[in-house]
Amino acid sequence: MVSFTTQSKSQPNKPKNILSASELKVFNERSDKNGLIQLSKHLGVMAISGYLWLTPDNWLVKIPALIIYGFSLAAMFAVVHECGHRTAFANNRLNDIVAWWGGVLSGYNSTFYRRYHKWHHRYTRIEGKDPELEDPQPSNLLEYITEISGYNWWLGKLKTHYRVATEKLDNMSYIAENAEKEVINSTRLQLAVYGVAIAFSIAARQPWFITYWLIPLAVGQPILRFILLAEHTGCTKDNNRLANTRTTLTWFPLRMMMWNMPFHAEHHLYPSMPFYALPKAHQELKEHFEVVDNGYLKVNRNIIKNFNCIT
Repeated sequence: MVSFTTQSKSQPNKPKNILSASELKVFNERSDKNGLIQLSKHLGVMAISGYLWLTPDNWLVKIPALIIYGFSLAAMFAVVHECGHRTAFANNRLNDIVAWWGGVLSGYNSTFYRRYHKWHHRYTRIEGKDPELEDPQPSNLLEYITEISGYNWWLGKLKTHYRVATEKLDNMSYIAENAEKEVINSTRLQLAVYGVAIAFSIAARQPWFITYWLIPLAVGQPILRFILLAEHTGCTKDNNRLANTRTTLTWFPLRMMMWNMPFHAEHHLYPSMPFYALPKAHQELKEHFEVVDNGYLKVNRNIIKNFNCIT
């Protein structure tokens, strides 16, 4: 079901009334092994599809490979997200390292994103507090196409990276004063990595930066936008975690590449839960959620149908 309401039908339930402390303890158990297996799968898909995109002369192979490779790059956002919560691995240092390099590949800065996303969880769907609501959601077909294309994302990333790198952190209340230096230095270092990659490509007289990263990421972004738009669009704008976030049931390959982020309502209800616990948690929690839908195609189709109702 796709909800396009401003108020939930039920009062917010406290998570402790759904899962007991003992149950939650089991679900919250972190594992380096599970995280490394998942990371290996993701990087394996990236390596194989990237090889097929760059080597064969057969465009019947290259085009599908480009789409998969591009999405595997864009979906490194899921790595940034999970490691940003420090739930992907038991080792926090490993979480931070993998998150940072995942951000380099996906265009995000993990140090900035961790603060931004923490605020999003604290104030999910609350006007004036949730930083995700600063980005206007599409209200007509042209705005929808622009959003899905990735244009808004590229423009937003260029502006944000520039602002942070030049120490213009005004209106970023989610970045605490004692974290400003870390966020600025991390962003500058990431931009330096891009600069080195560009310089290396120019020195070698090869379009490597464009063919290995820029074009594939541009191809992968629309798929990621298609997925992320479903997480909260049309859900309630209140503090009811059973109604302000959507879980989307989808194919295993997509769940795998997105590190189980489609189980998004479960994640928002219990953000301390590692990605590998979410499918099982869904079986325990699904009856409590107001917004659970089958497939991203259906969700996006309903978003378009309900433009005048989206809040």
